[in-house]
Amino acid sequence: MGTASPLAITTAAGQVPITIDERGSGRPVLLLHGGAGPASVAGFADLLAGRVGARVITPVHPGFGGTPRPGALTTIAGLAELYAALLDALDLDDVTVIGNSIGGWIAAELALRHSARVGRVVLVDAVGIDVAGHPVVDFFSLTPAQIAEHSYYDPSRAVIPDLATLPPAARQIALGNREALGVYGATMSDAGLASRLGSVDVPVLVLWGEADRIADPDYGRAYAAAIPGARFVLLERAGHVPQLETPESLLDAVRHLVA
Repeated sequence: MGTASPLAITTAAGQVPITIDERGSGRPVLLLHGGAGPASVAGFADLLAGRVGARVITPVHPGFGGTPRPGALTTIAGLAELYAALLDALDLDDVTVIGNSIGGWIAAELALRHSARVGRVVLVDAVGIDVAGHPVVDFFSLTPAQIAEHSYYDPSRAVIPDLATLPPAARQIALGNREALGVYGATMSDAGLASRLGSVDVPVLVLWGEADRIADPDYGRAYAAAIPGARFVLLERAGHVPQLETPESLLDAVRHLVA
């Protein structure tokens, strides 16, 4: 487990309260969660810190995990600006940015800001671009069972809570996560992102679960093709959230970048 810290970061959206979780003391990693919320990357953060020795910074996107979201903060680009300012506030250099799903989208937008503090980026089953013939599935139309089927190589291993069965406090957090996801990424894509990715000038590794049915592997290949020099690697026996389903394989894939 890490140590949670509340911060206030000044951006174009004003002063933004943000909670970060920090563990480890080695090379810095900014680990960005997807729509499943901060708990979906906590175990992988422990692995990075404990097994690789990285200093892992895991922010909670404002609005997720029961945290407040300023009304002016409504876009993935706004989150990227927030995290660029966070790296400045923490005075971190040569940072490896790892993002899953919308966290990957944020990581891509962060790379486009050309921060000197970002050393490399890892996109893990990221969303955010439009790919003809390979649309991102409408997450908001899926039942819990369908989310498991689309997100996991082995859906029987998924733990997707049914909102109706959650205790009131947990239900409120889950509903807040869903609302925040809808604000930041309602369509799960930005029509202009793919064309802008040609200006990314840091090394990018694109990792993709072979059984991802939220955004399929050909979508991932198109993501990599849009980024100069990006490398694409398919992860076996994994779906949309390899940090949950095959964390050891994901760790092996990124270890050389953060050790």
